[in-house]
Amino acid sequence: MGVNTIQEGSFLTLHYRLAGPDGADVVSTFDGKPATLSLGTGQLAPAMEQRLIGLPEGAHERFTLAPGEAFGERNPELLQRVKRALLRELGDPDADYAVGDVVQFPTPDGGGQYAGVVRELGGEDAADGGWLLFDFNHPLAGQPVSFEVQVIGVL
Repeated sequence: MGVNTIQEGSFLTLHYRLAGPDGADVVSTFDGKPATLSLGTGQLAPAMEQRLIGLPEGAHERFTLAPGEAFGERNPELLQRVKRALLRELGDPDADYAVGDVVQFPTPDGGGQYAGVVRELGGEDAADGGWLLFDFNHPLAGQPVSFEVQVIGVL
């Protein structure tokens, strides 16, 4: 019996690390429990899954994904102004926002959340408190990503 290799639909236990162009980890399981996931269910970006296929148990590999390959290109339509009045309704009415803050928003169906990063504050002197410009792109959209994986088990 040979070593199991990863195929479409494999159930995996692995450590993985994703880092942006500055080398800082965005996600890493190496310091804690390994991740378990099923290939082909969308838990990893397709570009990452493609690189896992054919790897044997015990493999430890590093890949570089081209800009946009892992998380898509940056979409200018995902830059959106949100009125402060709406933020007060949706969230903490007393919250103070600064550029670079990550704010969680409920999805329209209320079933989940998505994050936006504050890029700009505007119109703060206006009667309604003005607006904030949010960027709802994934932080690594349009960026090269390094992907390191250590395959622990394949079922």
